[in-house]
Amino acid sequence: MDAASAVPFSAGTEPPSIRVPPNACDCHIHILSTRFPASPHWKGQPVLDSDVAAYRSLQARLGTSRVVVVTPSTYGTDNRATLDGVAQFGPSARAVVVVDLDVPDTELRAMATRGVVGIRVNFGTPQTWGQTTAERLEAMARKVEPLGWHIQIYATGDQILELEPVLRRLPTPLVIDHLSRLPPAQGVSHPAYAVVRRLLDGSRTWMKLSGAFLNTAGGPPAYADATVVAKSYATAVPDRMIWGSDWPHRGEKHMPDDAELLDLLDQWVPDDQARTRVLVDNPATLYGFK
Repeated sequence: MDAASAVPFSAGTEPPSIRVPPNACDCHIHILSTRFPASPHWKGQPVLDSDVAAYRSLQARLGTSRVVVVTPSTYGTDNRATLDGVAQFGPSARAVVVVDLDVPDTELRAMATRGVVGIRVNFGTPQTWGQTTAERLEAMARKVEPLGWHIQIYATGDQILELEPVLRRLPTPLVIDHLSRLPPAQGVSHPAYAVVRRLLDGSRTWMKLSGAFLNTAGGPPAYADATVVAKSYATAVPDRMIWGSDWPHRGEKHMPDDAELLDLLDQWVPDDQARTRVLVDNPATLYGFK
């Protein structure tokens, strides 16, 4: 890679080909810093400095300016790295944190003043409290609903299929990670696709057009199987689609090219005005950017 153009934790060196409008938002990144050690339960990759300085170099390459920092499983319920990152970014950033059931309401209110707008409930990665359950999801939604926060879930298609009754009655807005993780071989024919469409057809569910590299058998640059799913969602409910890079791509054997991931919107959302909604207007509505 050309050292002058290299970006940490991202393949490629070129900017996106699509027009990236002012105030475009990357709605899913993780900030990790060796200043904050991993949670004792964490058995995965060690903490590396995928920090604010590193991400700002990616912003400069992509042309985005707003960002949503999501606490990774590496940190369990320790949100210090996320909150520190948002403080460094300033008003252009928001946070989605991970908390346990015993988190005090005073702590939640304090985090709200620091840019937190939602919590993530992870069904895909073992957490410090053990197995994530539907009962826990509902309890957490009731806990944060008075703050006006949303619930973001990371779950496979099979898990979403089982969770449908709970997801439909959550009192908060719902954000689904990474195209809903449908098996690539089945895609829109998987029964969870119909569940997600029913949720999207309501007025409180949002989809992250992210994680193409997690939803593909064909791989880059086209990510053809993920593209079918993403385009279907974006066509159905363009006003509740948001985009995220998932930088720094922890655990990926082949580092994605983030400009290439952003350029997928040319296929997923072919209309330029609709892409502006995905990159600017929809995140502003969901995350409260001014």
